Amino acid sequence: MPFFIRIFIVVSFGLYALSLAQAQDWVEIPGRNNIRLKAQMFKPAGPGPFPAVIALHGCGGLSNTRGVINPRHADWAERLQSAGFIAIFPESFSSRGLGSQCNVRDRDVRSKDRAYDAFATAEWLASRPDVDRHRIGLLGWSNGGTSVLSASRTIRAPKGVEFRQAVAFYPGCKAMAEEDFRARIPLTILHGLADDWTVPEPCRSLSGVRFIGYDGAHHDFDPADTDAQGRVLEERQRHCHDRYASGGTRRCHPPGDGDFQGDVALFGSDFIGPKKPITSASFPAADS
Repeated sequence: MPFFIRIFIVVSFGLYALSLAQAQDWVEIPGRNNIRLKAQMFKPAGPGPFPAVIALHGCGGLSNTRGVINPRHADWAERLQSAGFIAIFPESFSSRGLGSQCNVRDRDVRSKDRAYDAFATAEWLASRPDVDRHRIGLLGWSNGGTSVLSASRTIRAPKGVEFRQAVAFYPGCKAMAEEDFRARIPLTILHGLADDWTVPEPCRSLSGVRFIGYDGAHHDFDPADTDAQGRVLEERQRHCHDRYASGGTRRCHPPGDGDFQGDVALFGSDFIGPKKPITSASFPAADS
């Protein structure tokens, strides 16, 4: 890569990171069972009120040991913020004194616990004058996606507020399918059809859910395109088939070209009205 292009990438990402840092805050939310729930919030410029998205991290947590949000979440925060949303990421693990749960067989934090974290966050957002309480959405990845499913069930709900829509990336659905899952709110599941960590078949079987499968895509298919130093993730691209401890495969991007094809319905015109919908590059055509 030519030197001036590398400089441009680094400087551009540095300016982006600076602008993002200026519009983000760590906040503390009163959670269920006396949990003081830490969350990172990204807010557009201006007084609002803004639509909001509650985003639930995966089993690795929200950020590294230095408290720096990981690239995927930073990327989505920027996309949401630039589309006019408040984006808020509750940290379900470190708020309970826990680290990554990816290799923990008997986890102390269940999807139901994280659903209640999402409820507490929605209730806290609804009390703020800069939030449009009627346009709060829910988004999650992997373990966070499973928690989105738990938060969408008819058997539980937040108090005094409701989610407009919910989107779950590659969740684990086996337990939900066995428990006669029923969705309380509009719910979309986006899944790689080659995912062998959280397999897609149980998700496809859930009734009343919009399921979209990506042919050839594995788990963890939507990473950010740059790392914290602004470098293109060439190293990650070379290791797209690394094995998880549980035996699953991940691929950095599913094969094929094109954009997100409007599959994240949460960010469509019915959610934010005339504003520009959010998109994400490098996704193939969907198999609905």
